[in-house]
Amino acid sequence: MTNFWPFLLGVVIFLIGLSVSIGLHELGHLIPAKIFRVKVAQYMIGFGPTLFRKKWGETEYGIKALPLGGYISMAGMFPPGKARAKAGARGLFGKMVQDARDVSAESAENVNPDRLFYRLPVWKRIIIMFGGPFMNLVLAFVLFAIIVMGFGMPQATSTLAAVSPCIESTQSCSATTPDAPGALGGLKAGDTIVAINDTPVSTWTDVSKAIAPAAATTLNFTVERDGTTLTLPVTPVEVTRPVYDDAGSPVTGPNGEALTHEVGFVGISPSTVMQPQPITAAFPLVGQTVTGTATMILTLPERLVAVGEAAFGPEERQLDGPISVVGVGRVAGDIAGSSAVSTDGKIASLLGILASLNVALFVFNLIPLLPLDGGHIAGALWELIRRGWARLRKRPDPGPVDIARLMPITFVVVVIMIAMSALLIYADIVKPVIIF
Repeated sequence: MTNFWPFLLGVVIFLIGLSVSIGLHELGHLIPAKIFRVKVAQYMIGFGPTLFRKKWGETEYGIKALPLGGYISMAGMFPPGKARAKAGARGLFGKMVQDARDVSAESAENVNPDRLFYRLPVWKRIIIMFGGPFMNLVLAFVLFAIIVMGFGMPQATSTLAAVSPCIESTQSCSATTPDAPGALGGLKAGDTIVAINDTPVSTWTDVSKAIAPAAATTLNFTVERDGTTLTLPVTPVEVTRPVYDDAGSPVTGPNGEALTHEVGFVGISPSTVMQPQPITAAFPLVGQTVTGTATMILTLPERLVAVGEAAFGPEERQLDGPISVVGVGRVAGDIAGSSAVSTDGKIASLLGILASLNVALFVFNLIPLLPLDGGHIAGALWELIRRGWARLRKRPDPGPVDIARLMPITFVVVVIMIAMSALLIYADIVKPVIIF
């Protein structure tokens, strides 16, 4: 059950975290721009009406009403373009290209040419544009580090959380379903396994390693139950299970099918405890989240189809599917308002949401399309390749790449992003993701 005021507090915390994440992203652009002496006219967090503005030096800093983005305004983002390009600025797309050049030229008026963005060496432009996503990656790492060091990670123990009554399911068993070996042997939920065949065990890994190769072999489980030590004979049965790698992912063969192997099975599951970890444990969390986010983006079209089917049909939303800012805010509120989650769990979960959000900002902004940071980086890299090729062939320097010519593509990307956001927001309102 969700309480209103804690729910609202969770939403507010998320919005504050989102604003801070966006602000730090833009700060990641601003700092190197200032270091490389690019003129920055504005640093803004959010869109819409301006709530606060203050000018320090040559830069105006401000906060706007909608914390759904941000920007810094640098002088000379685009080169002026060639004369024939200006003459050909006809039609809608041609006007877009020329408008972008005109705005850039206006920002460059009375500015030292060395302080224009497009005049910087390629490596400096890449640093400026990569600085924003990199700041999000750093913030994600800090948040994950706080979680793993301060709250811990769930660790399976040798204390049993559940004992399956039968082999097929822990929920229901038919009259023909074989009993599970653990239940037959007398194991019960709450038992702590301290030894198997007189070999001490202290972790769930120790228990699993003893059971896996012991199909049809009787094992003597030494357990502690209510202060009493018992020895119970248990004979694992042989079952077919998927093969997993060290990261816990299923291993597939050359034909793409999941690999399986025969292992011993008892029908027990461990309880978990939150155990603090060293800061190094944050690195794999960041890596897994980056990989998961990248995979979601690569499969976004089919996932959006699933969202549409759920929004306009009877299907339920997928927990691992895309979600809008509205949906994430609602999830944050549900967690904060839930009576089933401890205070520590709520804090850790909200930090995890903000960490994942920053990873999403990191990955999404590196997509090599304008208006995203990755589009500017791709343009700078293409310029580097083109100039290197010209030097190699002893030809004149071709000059900066006129990425303003990509504004029609930018228009299409923006339209797609707006449509995608509208679908996700609608789905998050009419068919929200349910986490409890």
